[in-house]
Amino acid sequence: MTLRTLALAAALLLPLAAQAAENPAVVKAMEEYLDFNEYGSSLIWPEQIPAEDWQKVTVIDARDAAQYAKDHIPGAINIEWRQAVARRNEIPKDRMVVVYCNSGSLSAQAVFALRLLGWDNVKVLQDGFEGWKAKGGFEANRRASRPAGH
Repeated sequence: MTLRTLALAAALLLPLAAQAAENPAVVKAMEEYLDFNEYGSSLIWPEQIPAEDWQKVTVIDARDAAQYAKDHIPGAINIEWRQAVARRNEIPKDRMVVVYCNSGSLSAQAVFALRLLGWDNVKVLQDGFEGWKAKGGFEANRRASRPAGH
């Protein structure tokens, strides 16, 4: 996560911190999660997913319905980031799940919450939808793997 993403997540989670201070079980779960996970465990870049593997991944667009309707990664389902916990039973645990928003900030919050609830297969699409498009979409892996044309 970028520093901006972490700052945004912290700002949005501060109200939860006040509640967590009154609930030792929540504090313990968060501490254990943060102690256990390494930095890159919940991130994935478009270049890391070969085009043929996208069909094996559950892709969640965490933006609002209007943005999803305008444009989205083909095959993605729309679960707005605020609804990720409420709709968690729609999210599989037995395959990779990639969650994205426009830049990665809001999807990171949804992934963090899901990981705290036991979904260890969810990942944030680094740089979000805009980065995915800029890097070539489903072809990002092939483009990144191509030798430099010097």
